[in-house]
Amino acid sequence: MDFTLSEEQELLRQSARRLLTNECPPTLVRAHVTDRAAAAPLWGHLCEWTELGDGPLVDLCLFLEETGAVCAPGPLFASTVLWAPLARAVGLSEPSIGTVAMAGASGEWIANDEPVKTFVLDADLVERVAFVVGSPFAPRVGIAPAGGLAMRPLRTVDTSRPVFDVDVPDDLATVEVGPDEVLDVLERAWVGLAAEMLGTTRWLFERTLEYAKQREQFDRPIGSFQAIQHKLANMALARERAWAAVYHAAMAIDAGEPERRQAAHVAKAQAAIAARLCAKDGIQIHGGIGFTWEHDLHLFLRRALSSEYLLGTSDWHLDQLGEALLGRAG
Repeated sequence: MDFTLSEEQELLRQSARRLLTNECPPTLVRAHVTDRAAAAPLWGHLCEWTELGDGPLVDLCLFLEETGAVCAPGPLFASTVLWAPLARAVGLSEPSIGTVAMAGASGEWIANDEPVKTFVLDADLVERVAFVVGSPFAPRVGIAPAGGLAMRPLRTVDTSRPVFDVDVPDDLATVEVGPDEVLDVLERAWVGLAAEMLGTTRWLFERTLEYAKQREQFDRPIGSFQAIQHKLANMALARERAWAAVYHAAMAIDAGEPERRQAAHVAKAQAAIAARLCAKDGIQIHGGIGFTWEHDLHLFLRRALSSEYLLGTSDWHLDQLGEALLGRAG
């Protein structure tokens, strides 16, 4: 499998990196903690890129990786990765900004008939919400305007990506969709979120490496100590494994490969493992300064930890992968 990017993909990545570096500094992410409107100018720029949700997953992943590298707030992920393909599945072609409500009280993203949906991303910023109800074997989708819904914010570790409990409307009109259509949306979401986590992991690793080169102890940079070098090497290897897994899965989905679902599970699991490792060792290498509110490290640590749990933990995805492989072997 050739991982070389085309000229158009390189341009896409460079354009995304330049845009997000300029428009989403850490000061904006911090301001967003207390004032959701602080990210409105950024969302004005990101709205121009929502059509990536209708194109190849590799291209979308390249853009999402850059949003993860700046902890970009806003409904881009919810709208392009979750909402857009599900809206197409039910025949809604008009452009709009939306999110998806699927998980029940357990937090697992499977169709269910519970009256309250949990972990609904950016429900207060979108125009519409797609509710996935029924059962995993006979799912139904209903779309409702977000403005009239009863919703309550959930307190989570990641202040850059608010989530909500949303009540399912009593009069929700639904249409049947195939189980595979819902799973197709989810597998794209697993890989898209994993790509975003790559960007977060990249920031954690690069800033930690830079700090290890500058911070001195005993008149030497701490990066010269073997224990620190081992941690940095492990972080770099985990990051590379995750990168290969994510873009392999994205290409497999774009090509319609039979093993694409297993590849998507691997991608989300490896991205979570890499993000968790880089967050843990990154804050250890930074020492006391890494624990302070003034340092930006905690913004990315929060995003890394919350993204690991969103759409299934690494353990859950590895369990799903094991079941798929054992079932096929049987």
